[in-house]
Amino acid sequence: MHVLRPQFRIEEARALEFAAQRGFGMIVAADERGPRASHVPFVLDRRDGRTIVQIHFTAKNPLVPLADGKRRFLLIVAGDDAYISNDWYSSRDNVSTWLYEAVHLSGVAHLRGQDENRGHGDALLAVAEARLPKAPWDLAQMEPDKRESMLAAIRVVDLVVDQVEGQTKLNQHKSDADHVAVAGRLARSEESGHRRLARKMQALRPELLYELP
Repeated sequence: MHVLRPQFRIEEARALEFAAQRGFGMIVAADERGPRASHVPFVLDRRDGRTIVQIHFTAKNPLVPLADGKRRFLLIVAGDDAYISNDWYSSRDNVSTWLYEAVHLSGVAHLRGQDENRGHGDALLAVAEARLPKAPWDLAQMEPDKRESMLAAIRVVDLVVDQVEGQTKLNQHKSDADHVAVAGRLARSEESGHRRLARKMQALRPELLYELP
């Protein structure tokens, strides 16, 4: 019989891998007026044994002056999510819920010098372009004056990560029959994110028999 599992936290290495693969999230910090947030692409790096999230803002973004080397920032990296209706389960009297994956990375943010803008842009594009089925585009292909104008308009920030929190909710605590029933529903969905969640659910219990769409 399958052992029932509680909702569990993702171990740090997997959480960082998940964040790196996503490469996009929401970063939050607070000033005297309250929380400030921006949606940002990012790259992960390891330097001197530390995990660094490097992001950029436009120069006028209110988060820029908050990256003072003392204030803590939080980066929220969300994956796919799906609403699960209570009548999708094979057993009765379940509660409707949401399945999801998410990672929180937090630490102190440091504003970098503008001489690092080009290196950040190159690194960010290299990661993003590598995901596409084409020859990669890079900043060297851009008209030089336009490129320098765009680079001068951003500010690069390093988030030195000291806390990693990853959580996944993929019906780990449900019975095999309920797990299969919900995975089957998601696999037949028209939403690509739902189908990705279905594949992850199947990977959690590969020994079970799943309905193929």
